[in-house]
Amino acid sequence: MSENLVELKGGKEASERAELMQHLAQQLHTLNELPDDAQLERMRLQLDVAESLIALERKLEAWALARSAFDVALRHDAWKDAVEACDVLYQCEQPGSVAALGMGVWLAVSFPVDPELTLAMLMHIVEETPDNSDGAALAAVAARYVIDLRAEEASYESLSFLANALIGRVAERHSKVRDQAALDQWMNKLQLRDPAIFLPRLSKVVNIIVGDTWWFDRDALRNKFN
Repeated sequence: MSENLVELKGGKEASERAELMQHLAQQLHTLNELPDDAQLERMRLQLDVAESLIALERKLEAWALARSAFDVALRHDAWKDAVEACDVLYQCEQPGSVAALGMGVWLAVSFPVDPELTLAMLMHIVEETPDNSDGAALAAVAARYVIDLRAEEASYESLSFLANALIGRVAERHSKVRDQAALDQWMNKLQLRDPAIFLPRLSKVVNIIVGDTWWFDRDALRNKFN
């Protein structure tokens, strides 16, 4: 790379960082102006600020904000916001980030969360699991199941396409599956067609991911809606 190109690249990066810093300053000003009783609005802005901090590689600061936002979302039964907080926490790349991902997946599958967000969380599970792990297969087929249940007509086709592509990619890396007949055989072998079978298995995978660091009582949350 020539010196001129290096200078141009460095200048662009500096300009982008300056824009990010300016945007962050505006966000923080708005956050500070919010009244204390605007808890949900404050929580959502905290997540926006956390994403800006991640872009600036200030991930520890982002973690603190997103973790606080998660607690507020959970207290208000704001499931989508709680899952988005877990997504931000996962991006923070801190010691608890993978556990946060697991908790976000549990909430996204258990409660009526936006299927596009649920798909994104389950795709993270695929990224975190080894190629030969059944966990990725369970995540991929659960994504398709959630889309079938929750997606609105306008987004169903595009989300289904993404979920089917995810299943195909997982099958290929897991067992070198490359055609429909092999895919059918693979799904039958791994018992990926019955949600009464694959959802409890996915729950076990999530339990392994989170370990003993759950931030909430799952039974208490379930009982609130029984």
